[in-house]
Amino acid sequence: MDRMIYLSMSGAKAAMQRQDVLANNLANVSTVGFRAELAAFRAVPVEGSGASTRVYALESTVGASHQPGVVQATGRNLDVAMKGHAWLAVQGLDGTEAYTRAGALDVNAEGLLVTQGGLTVLGDGGPISVPANSEVNIAGDGTLSAKANGRSTAIGRLKLVTPESPAALSRGADGLFRAASDLSADATARLQDGALEGSNVSAVETMVAMIAAGRQFEQQMKLLQTAERQEQVAAKLLSPSGT
Repeated sequence: MDRMIYLSMSGAKAAMQRQDVLANNLANVSTVGFRAELAAFRAVPVEGSGASTRVYALESTVGASHQPGVVQATGRNLDVAMKGHAWLAVQGLDGTEAYTRAGALDVNAEGLLVTQGGLTVLGDGGPISVPANSEVNIAGDGTLSAKANGRSTAIGRLKLVTPESPAALSRGADGLFRAASDLSADATARLQDGALEGSNVSAVETMVAMIAAGRQFEQQMKLLQTAERQEQVAAKLLSPSGT
C-alpha cells in the first residue's frame, strides 16, 4: 500500500516541478537569446529506518537546449546576433564573468557599453568605453568603432567566446551562463550586426507539454485517492467489529 503512496506522491511532485520548468520557458518565449531549460527524472533513495526500498522520482534540471533561435534583422547599430556557438561575455551583478546570447546593447550614462538589462559588456581588455556623441558600429568579428566629426576610431573588440561543448556552461539563478573558469576570447568567433537572436522556445510544443504534465499530475492524484480508499477498506476488514 505504501509503495503506491510513494509512487503517486513522488510522481505528482515531479509533475509539478516539470510544470515550473515549462512555465518559465513559456514566460521567456519572447526573451532575446533565451535558452530553453531541459528537465529529466532522477531517482533519490529515501533515508530512514525501514525505508531502504523506497525511492523518490524527482525532476531535475539537466541543462539547456542550445538549438539556435530565429535571427531577425533589426537594422540597429548596437544589436548583434552571435553566430554558431559563440557567446558574448558580460559582467554579472556579482562581479563575475558570465556569458549570454542576448545581443541588444546600449551605452549607459557613464559611456560604458552595456546590455539592455544594464550589465557591463566585456571586451578583450575589460569594459568598453564609448566616446560621447559618437556613432558606434560593430564589425562581424566584434570590433567596435566610434564615428564622430567624420572620423572613425577603433575603441575595442567584444569578447566573444566559444566553449568546447555546451555542457561546459551552466545557467545561474540570474539567467546568465558561466563556466568553471573564465573562457579565453575566440578570435575566430563571428557575429551578425543589426540583428538579434530570438528565444529557442517553441510556444506550441511547450503548451502541449504543459497540458501533458497537468494530466500526469491528475493521474497521480487519482492514485493517491485510490490508495486512501483501499486503506479505509483494509481498516474495516481488520477491525474486530468489521466497521
